[in-house]
Amino acid sequence: MAKKSRKSVGTPATVALTAAGVTFTTHSYDHDPATASYGEEAAEALGVAPEQVFKTLLADVDGTLTVAVVPVSGSLDLKALAAAVGGKRAAMADPAVAERTTGYVVGGISPLGQRKRLPTVVDASAEDRPTVCVSAGRRGLEVELSPQDLVALTGARLAPIARG
Repeated sequence: MAKKSRKSVGTPATVALTAAGVTFTTHSYDHDPATASYGEEAAEALGVAPEQVFKTLLADVDGTLTVAVVPVSGSLDLKALAAAVGGKRAAMADPAVAERTTGYVVGGISPLGQRKRLPTVVDASAEDRPTVCVSAGRRGLEVELSPQDLVALTGARLAPIARG
């Protein structure tokens, strides 16, 4: 069962949201280390549609680490991501590089409050929802906010980068 809280939980993501004065809700749940899909686990624990929960992925686009935020119900279209940032070729980033660069662990990487601001693309389907959930910076903790605030705080562009 997920627990709701309006208090800042103290991850870099929630600290950034609080500092920006953005309205958000944190949702925590008991993370199962044996889970195959962190995002689907979050959607199920929160009792929301997988299309409302977005996963944060890192890709290397022509040598530049790039953040992709896509619904957990689909997968990242690497060609579409490359095109969205004016690149030619994209490949998933090495997980150790993703962790080192963002300051978060895989399965808990948030698009918010990362160590270094990276080019970010949010799937255009986010615009269709009043709120979206993304990792709040650790496994078992999600933050719910408006897609407009997510885009504004990450400096993201919206583009159709998900498939499935």
